[in-house]
Amino acid sequence: MKILIAEDNADSRELLTEILESLGHQVVVAYDGVHALELYNAESPDLCILDVDMPRKSGFEVVEVLKSRPDTAATPVIMLTAQGGVESRVKGLGLGADDYLTKPFNPRELIARVKTRLKAKAETDDLRQQREVIRNTFSRYVAQEIIDWMMENPSKISLGGQLRQITVLFADLEGFTSVSENANPVELLNILNQYHGLLVSLVKRNGGTIDKFLGDGLMALFNAPIDLEDHVYKAVRTALEVRNALPLFHAELDERFRLGVNIGIHTGTAVVGNVGASDLMDYTAVGDTVNLAARLQGLSHNNEITISEDVYQAISERVQAESIGSQTVKGRGKPVVVYHVLGFK
Repeated sequence: MKILIAEDNADSRELLTEILESLGHQVVVAYDGVHALELYNAESPDLCILDVDMPRKSGFEVVEVLKSRPDTAATPVIMLTAQGGVESRVKGLGLGADDYLTKPFNPRELIARVKTRLKAKAETDDLRQQREVIRNTFSRYVAQEIIDWMMENPSKISLGGQLRQITVLFADLEGFTSVSENANPVELLNILNQYHGLLVSLVKRNGGTIDKFLGDGLMALFNAPIDLEDHVYKAVRTALEVRNALPLFHAELDERFRLGVNIGIHTGTAVVGNVGASDLMDYTAVGDTVNLAARLQGLSHNNEITISEDVYQAISERVQAESIGSQTVKGRGKPVVVYHVLGFK
């Protein structure tokens, strides 16, 4: 760790430096308050030890500047002073100092306080980093209330791989490839984004997470990254709401762009978490559950919603569906029983 010492007394500077370097820390030394702020900006230390009585700017003035800036406020500050009175401590703590040591100090006490402050900073940094990962990963693909919950409860979110019960929805635009052959690319992209806008809004409204966009289709997860009550039904409800919204949505489009949305849904266990390289990761789900949902979408035509037997068993009392029997799907040795969703009961 890098520690900034701001102390105008040479003997104190030498003693502090010797103690901290013996612990393996990198030490940078300032001789007055102005120099301390200049060194902070240049070195970005993990901890500051500030003498109160210094030339040009006092330790009080330095800590006031540091704690007033969003980029430096989280850096812990230990005040070091010969002023043993309560008023001095109260003033320093009121300005945002994290701890106080009175000269002459005991080296063991200094070491204990430094370790405590660095440990607290490391925990805070980990939490901040975890929140940043959550925000960067999910902010564009899930409802804001889910983001808010995750930011308040980051410890309950596992971004590493975990086996989880989820419902997966695949959606795809029917005939998009044919339309794209003769359409203006800019116009085509605008139309595609409008379809995606409709799908994303309904997925998010039902508590789902947009996993990825697949050209003219998308993949959505329900019950990940956070628990979602009744996630199977909410996935099917999303599909029905998409289909029910299409007539009004198509009314605003040129007839050649009025495309069907074919959907496949399956529920089961999958490995969910961040997948990729260290510098480029994607939160997603992998496994047979995902593969089957994609195959079911491939069986759908003319705005069909195709679901698995597992999905049907979970929602049969609330949704009308008809069996289309056993179907052979790629990657499966045995046929699977599938259903077409007709509507709400």
